[in-house]
Amino acid sequence: MTQTALLLPGQGSQHVGMGADLAETFAQAAELYAEADEVLGVPLRRLCREGPAEELTRTENAQPAILVHSYVVWRLLPEAVRGSVVVAAGHSLGEFTAYLCAGTLGFADALRLVRRRGELMAKARNGTMAAVLGLDEDEVRGVCGQVEKGVVVAANFNAPGQVVISGDEAGVAAASALAREAGARRVIPLEVSGAFHSPLMEVAREGLEEALRSVPFGNPVFPVVANASAGPVTDGEEARRLLVEQLTSPVRWVEGIGAMRSYGPQRWLEIGPGSVLTGLLRRIDRSLEGSSIGDIEGIGVLQEETYG
Repeated sequence: MTQTALLLPGQGSQHVGMGADLAETFAQAAELYAEADEVLGVPLRRLCREGPAEELTRTENAQPAILVHSYVVWRLLPEAVRGSVVVAAGHSLGEFTAYLCAGTLGFADALRLVRRRGELMAKARNGTMAAVLGLDEDEVRGVCGQVEKGVVVAANFNAPGQVVISGDEAGVAAASALAREAGARRVIPLEVSGAFHSPLMEVAREGLEEALRSVPFGNPVFPVVANASAGPVTDGEEARRLLVEQLTSPVRWVEGIGAMRSYGPQRWLEIGPGSVLTGLLRRIDRSLEGSSIGDIEGIGVLQEETYG
């Protein structure tokens, strides 16, 4: 049997129209969207289908929207593919989706958690982020360490030569200038509502801890590689703890992919909106081929490959 590694996308992958073809074609998808609308008290299906984009992009809406889309795809995958997953990882928000797919969280609980997480993160609006291209991890850490005024840290280690910095406006501006002086190919400001995965998210920690304590966590049926530790998690209580740590810790994506490789998967699937993680996978290791599955066509191709 072909062994599968599962990748779950994070915030930024949302787009108007996401999941619409699935909800219109598959009764199971429509039922999951209807349940999400009822649980959250938000017309999430309509927001995903019609927008407006500004409303969908709001952190508290984008996070459940991406989780639902990814989970819908998960439920529509051939049973043989779901049963072949040996390891999973999600980027930031996607880590919650990974635990949902692994059975650690129930659907309604996962929805409420990411909605609450989004609300808490949206309140911490005193910061920004930027992608630094062309410097390695140590160089970006060094640049951040040189900043004298403001807060800035290396927040996402996405791929070799692609590190995201996060902090307050002054800190990110200063680090961006220093990165250019250090030889960065490009520094790209990101359109985000806060300094995610930085110390400035500490204000959201207590609320997230409270929300996580309020729901049951089971042990995942397959290991989930955590962002904060870059190691596999097989215990529900450890999952709960690391989801809190993730809020203010860097996303160690490159190391996480290395940990996933140790399970020997022959197939890498990104499920949900977009193909960001498939692109990062290729940049991390050109020998790894990923596929992104987010619509009817992708599911059809996978069914054909699975059943012939």
